[in-house]
Amino acid sequence: MNRKLTFTLAISAALAMTSCGKKLGQFVADNFTVNPNPLEVVGERVPATITANVPAKFFVKNAEVTVTPYLVFAGQEVASQAYSFQGEKVRGNSPVISYDNGGTVTIPVMYNYQPEMANSELYLDFNVRQGGKQYVLPRVKVADGVIATATLADAGTVTPAITPDKFQRIINEKYAADIRFLINQANIRPDQLTSQQMDDLRAQIVEANNAENRVIEDINIQSYASPDGALSFNEKLAEKREQNTQNYMTNWMKKDKISFNDLTAQFTAEDWEGFQKLVAASNIQDKDLILSVLTMYKDPEQREKEIRNLANVFDQLADQILPQLRYSRIAASINVIGKSDEELMAAYEKDPSTLTVDELLYTATLTDDNAKKIKIYEAAARQYPNDYRCFNNLGMAQYEAGDYAAAARNFNKAAQLDSRSNAAKMNQGLTALVDKNYSKAKQDFGAAAGAEGLNDALGVYYLKMGDNAAAVKAFGNSATNNAALAQILTKDYSKAKNTLSAVKNPNATTYYLMAVVGARTNNQQMVDNNLRQAVKLDNAMAARAKTDLEFANYNLNGIL
Repeated sequence: MNRKLTFTLAISAALAMTSCGKKLGQFVADNFTVNPNPLEVVGERVPATITANVPAKFFVKNAEVTVTPYLVFAGQEVASQAYSFQGEKVRGNSPVISYDNGGTVTIPVMYNYQPEMANSELYLDFNVRQGGKQYVLPRVKVADGVIATATLADAGTVTPAITPDKFQRIINEKYAADIRFLINQANIRPDQLTSQQMDDLRAQIVEANNAENRVIEDINIQSYASPDGALSFNEKLAEKREQNTQNYMTNWMKKDKISFNDLTAQFTAEDWEGFQKLVAASNIQDKDLILSVLTMYKDPEQREKEIRNLANVFDQLADQILPQLRYSRIAASINVIGKSDEELMAAYEKDPSTLTVDELLYTATLTDDNAKKIKIYEAAARQYPNDYRCFNNLGMAQYEAGDYAAAARNFNKAAQLDSRSNAAKMNQGLTALVDKNYSKAKQDFGAAAGAEGLNDALGVYYLKMGDNAAAVKAFGNSATNNAALAQILTKDYSKAKNTLSAVKNPNATTYYLMAVVGARTNNQQMVDNNLRQAVKLDNAMAARAKTDLEFANYNLNGIL
């Protein structure tokens, strides 16, 4: 072997030993990029991606590095899952980094959010195994802080679904009685005035006339002649029946001192519409033929002529159908006037047992005092323990008071009493959402299709799951803080601003979110004005803003 070749081999061996034998150098912050930086809460977790850019001639061939990301905050640190990568001569399954060319490694990071993490630092720890030895490289800081705007999603602000009462201030009742006539006659027979129908009708009119809470709205007489015989004769006959019936009612009402004076009356010369309905409902064998005649001929006299030609069925019509069309119908429309709002509240205060369940449920809607609502719903639940609405609405008021445990018990009771109630199911989902039982919340919301307010509940669920786009879709045009938050998290700041401006009863969170929109759109005045209002309504917002990285580029000293 010549001297030149020997020298070359020696140099190569030395270089190879150097790349394997030397220790791995220290990593520096510039070797890493973090996305996002600062970190940001998504749902209730803090995800991020760390990209390691390893330079050429750095990563020794026989080294394996295990990287552990630590989030350090408030005197504690939380580790994310460790991640390993290795040199070219290491036998293992981790990603390989070339000594000559370097390489890129992606390290996923995930933490469960804690409020103290807002003021935090992200560090990487390095544990190296090389040639049967282990050593530790210095810790490297790669990011500062966590933006926690997503944590402003609040299931407690979603309005639970109410199960409405059926209370009606005015209930219209209708009563009717028929006076029947013999063929071609208009005189009222005595037996027609003593029927049970007539007795009941007159009794209702008398009661309405005397009762303070009942009002006669209308009394109407409609008289008819059957469609047999000449039209001119039937017109006179029907009119005479109307007159006789009206005279009878006028005299009776005067005798019984009925104060209603607007009796109305009409007549129909030939009741072809009634004739058609009776024939259609009859068992007459050739009724389809009769009905076809009614369709073919519009002239009343021609119709009658054609039907009379059906000799085999006319006798049946004369016996079964036509007698039913010779009558006057007296119809009374009576309004039952329910208690006024003042009377309902007074009755509740004096003795709730005097009220129906629908009156009690309605009375609860008359007050804005939630504590009083709870008491009214409790009274309803005691008196009507089998009506699921009482328990659902009681739970609703308790939920709005922040007593989620009591609300859950009553929502569960409502669902037991009526398993088909989508309102109770949605409300069960809300309490599950508050308890962070997200699988149950999803199941309950899935069974609550059609419930009022379900979209807002789903929107918060998706925010908690970190699916901000789905949350925006669920909220639709809802003007709530939660809906605006979803728009902020999807970077639709113009829409978020419009939504926040439309919130019906803005609170500290409304103004805080508006300040976030201002910060993200570089509007100093918007930040200042809205943070001042947020802190004015809730002083706790000042402490949050001081550590909130949303405002890292703003001087808040004059505001907080």
